Amino acid sequence: MAQPTEETLIQVLERLKKEGFTLDFNLEPDSIHCSQENLRLKPEAFEIVETVRLEGMSDPDDNVIVYAIESRDGERGVLISAYGVYAEESTSAELAAKLAVNRES
Repeated sequence: MAQPTEETLIQVLERLKKEGFTLDFNLEPDSIHCSQENLRLKPEAFEIVETVRLEGMSDPDDNVIVYAIESRDGERGVLISAYGVYAEESTSAELAAKLAVNRES
């Protein structure tokens, strides 16, 4: 479950990098993709190890969730996603459901 934090986005990313989450993932319609490794993962091929919710102090558009992701093969990285009404609107139902389960507080 995503818990709000007092950490900044940079602090969260630095902490996770020290913990081995060194790849950067981006959302695609039915998967997450890491261009560094040309790695594309469907929802069943990865687990969400940790979620961190960051809330913008003055602008709700600054609300993001950082997902610490680990693939079945042990590749580790982060996915940064907005949350709110339009979050993950262009992703498959399966991927959106996986992210939503880990986003709820």
